[in-house]
Amino acid sequence: MKFLGNVLATIVGLFVFCLLFLFGIVFISVLFGGDSDLTTVKKNSVIELNLTDIENDYGGKYKDPLMTFFSDNNEIGLTDIIDAIEAAKTDNDIKGISILNNNSSLGIAQSKSLRDALEDFKKSGKFIMAYSNTYSQKEYYLNSVANTIYLNPVGEMNFKGLSSEILFFKDLQEKTGVKMEVIRHGKYKSAVEPFLDNKMSEANREQITELLSSVWNTIVSDISKSRNIPITKLNEIANNLLARTPILAKENKLIDKIGYEDEYHDALKKTLKVKKDEDYNSISIINYTKKVNLDKEFEEKNNQIAVIYAQGEIQSGEGDVNTIGELSMNRSLQEARKDKKIKAIVLRIDSPGGNALTSDLIWREIELTKKVKPVIVSMGNYAASGGYYIACNANQIFAEKNTITGSIGVFGILPNFHQLSTKIGIDVEQVKTHENASEYSPFVPINETFKAVTIENVEHIYKTFVTHVAQGRKMTFAEVDAVAQGRVWTGTQALKIGLVDKIGNLNDAIKAAAKLAKTEDYSTKNFPEFEKSFDDILSKIPFGQSKAAFIKEEIGTENYKIIQQIKRLQNRKGIQAIMPYEITIE
Repeated sequence: MKFLGNVLATIVGLFVFCLLFLFGIVFISVLFGGDSDLTTVKKNSVIELNLTDIENDYGGKYKDPLMTFFSDNNEIGLTDIIDAIEAAKTDNDIKGISILNNNSSLGIAQSKSLRDALEDFKKSGKFIMAYSNTYSQKEYYLNSVANTIYLNPVGEMNFKGLSSEILFFKDLQEKTGVKMEVIRHGKYKSAVEPFLDNKMSEANREQITELLSSVWNTIVSDISKSRNIPITKLNEIANNLLARTPILAKENKLIDKIGYEDEYHDALKKTLKVKKDEDYNSISIINYTKKVNLDKEFEEKNNQIAVIYAQGEIQSGEGDVNTIGELSMNRSLQEARKDKKIKAIVLRIDSPGGNALTSDLIWREIELTKKVKPVIVSMGNYAASGGYYIACNANQIFAEKNTITGSIGVFGILPNFHQLSTKIGIDVEQVKTHENASEYSPFVPINETFKAVTIENVEHIYKTFVTHVAQGRKMTFAEVDAVAQGRVWTGTQALKIGLVDKIGNLNDAIKAAAKLAKTEDYSTKNFPEFEKSFDDILSKIPFGQSKAAFIKEEIGTENYKIIQQIKRLQNRKGIQAIMPYEITIE
């Protein structure tokens, strides 16, 4: 038996050695020129702007290069894409950009940033052309920047305005016996409203209406400038669904051409002065970005601006490219303020919030950093609740017009199964040494003492939150409280009420940071670098395909997003400072 065990151990050891050896060979080959042919730009080329694999501002990187290589992300984020578009303006080999059936996961503020970069690209005299079989509202917003827009003859366009839908569970709780015990501060903290009522409160309806109207106004303003269509006409088109068919869309000047994809490619060839029976040169935006990033690695300067990305829900721990943890965030802040080459810091936030304690730990590290170097905040799609908590004490705050921000409020939700367990015959008895030793049990009615203490904690965190905002924004407690209460604002609205300083994108924030640091010649350095072990690599590679990719393939991207939402709910611990609802704009 011992002999067989030794033989088995030897076989397993040889297998692991061969696996590691194979990984090493692949890794070295990639490091030394594996993609060199892909990043070569031929003369008279067009960039294909396909953003299917781009979700975050920051692609992420790890301290261990092996972890970076075998992780789900490819180290390319939207900010890299935007930098590449900027570089393409002066690249003589690039003649234009083609947006072909693009279907991205970008948020509306990200789409705004990308759209602005494309508008700037056109100023160089180069063209942008777009084609799609169908246009969602969000994708049309991006594509409307093009000089020429094509739509398939049997395609369709979604252009009808914005809406939001909220489910209410009060009656369901009464019927099932599963009750959600809610403790909150903020009359607008509508994350918990579905458990308290079976209809929308007037306060919630007011904030959602104003929020959607503000976002829509930005969208139609940009489309109006690009397409030379009055805003009143765009609203008429949306109200009457006057873009629902290709013919109607063309009649109302939302598109330029009705045609098939082969006709679109023929038009591209004509623009590039390529013969109809020849192929035109193209390079994907991903590969072009890799080339630009490789060039930038040799341009590091003595003066640097650190860009620290905080993206995803705020949770305790290390964090990763999709979640914000205090370990990676605070380590990045410490490294940036100790590095003599780094003259200022930009904190790029794209977060609906999350754990209140983690938010406060990051807030404190920013306070310490601010005493050494300027800290500028740039807000992406969201900087709400905990996301705004970690932004409020910066030297300056930039937001996009459509950034969802504010939501200065705190809540806690405790599931209670007492009624359900009683219905199905489950009884609970407790034995304890002290009156409050058992704290909270979901199988007995909530203890009034525990409830009072929890309310006290929620109130304490809310007061701390408002105090931090008041100090950071140089406002009184009463002034902050008046615009807090859990209410959500767009960047445009937040500017008017003093929660942000300027409307602008990440590059605007970087320029402001350089100005505060009194430097004009600088490069940027991205953070965080996440600390993950090699065990994490092996656990993520079952038969060469990532777990996430495998699940997405089997159940579809939309269903995968629902699973991720449920997973995030399960991971929420402690009192939350998080945005009251999710907004998806299609």
